Amino acid sequence: MKQLIIDRYEGKYAICEDKEQKYFAIELSELPQDAKPGCVLAISDEGELSLDMEETERRRQRILEKQRRVFGA
Repeated sequence: MKQLIIDRYEGKYAICEDKEQKYFAIELSELPQDAKPGCVLAISDEGELSLDMEETERRRQRILEKQRRVFGA
């Protein structure tokens, strides 16, 4: 299963990045409800998008930990 990370919104598109740092534009209307920048999208073999909340939370915790180490608690 492929994953994309929503990087930002530009107009009516979500700009998403994959593991190889390639960018894709997906229309906002095609995103799952509650999707926002920083969320991880899972793409099924059929091309359906869904939020991977577990991976999104894991990434957020990893980023928070890096910030704590750099800037202090």
